[in-house]
Amino acid sequence: MTDLDETLTKTKESGVGRRRFPIRQIIPSAMTLLALCLGLTALRLGLDGYFDLAVFCIVAAGFIDGLDGTMARLLKAETALGAHLDSLSDFVNFGIVPGFVIYLWALQSTGRLGWAVILIFSVCCALRLARYNVDMEEPDRPDWKSRFFLGVPSPVAAGLMMWPIYLQIGDFVSLQDNTLVVMANIILVAFLMIFRVPTFSVKSSSTTIRRNLALPIMIVIGVWGIMLLTFPWMTLSLMCIIYYACIPFSAHRYYRIRSTQTSG
Repeated sequence: MTDLDETLTKTKESGVGRRRFPIRQIIPSAMTLLALCLGLTALRLGLDGYFDLAVFCIVAAGFIDGLDGTMARLLKAETALGAHLDSLSDFVNFGIVPGFVIYLWALQSTGRLGWAVILIFSVCCALRLARYNVDMEEPDRPDWKSRFFLGVPSPVAAGLMMWPIYLQIGDFVSLQDNTLVVMANIILVAFLMIFRVPTFSVKSSSTTIRRNLALPIMIVIGVWGIMLLTFPWMTLSLMCIIYYACIPFSAHRYYRIRSTQTSG
């Protein structure tokens, strides 16, 4: 046996030659799996009639979904496996589970009609996620497009679809027996997912902000967190209203930038 063979043998035996996998690449996928577990737990809670806790699990899954992609970019741990896992988790958490929860909450009495509405939402969510994945693979995609989604993203759509539950649990408006309003809201949100309506995106490619905006942003986030923990149903309802109100402004901004880029 030559000296080189002896060195290779000792290296393999000591484990130095084994392929190492960076721990930072596991963190985003672990967050995605945590969000998936929250979504599935929401389904179980909905079956048991704990709709408030089910909604909290879905909302928490939405927040984690907003963080795992950002974490992957910051850690430079973006992988094809993580991207596919994120899409599958999104479809379960925001395309299937919320539909079951709201069906159990208000639409069981409507029979096949209510179930058809839930299926419409799930199909639109699947199409939305598939189109998003295709758009992300677009070559030479300009940076300004990363500031917008085309169509309401699935986590936000799930939150908007559950708006009647927020109003009911918060003792603002009782919509549990008003199934037509509940179904109309679901259909509206479903179509907003597949229509190419530009909406603002917080998942921008930029990871920096202007220095003078740092303090105001931290104050807004702090106040929002306090409101969410203290008055959760009112805060979630206000978030739905604000989001709907922002859609015309985001569309105007998108088309204005596009016309500028085209003319330039």
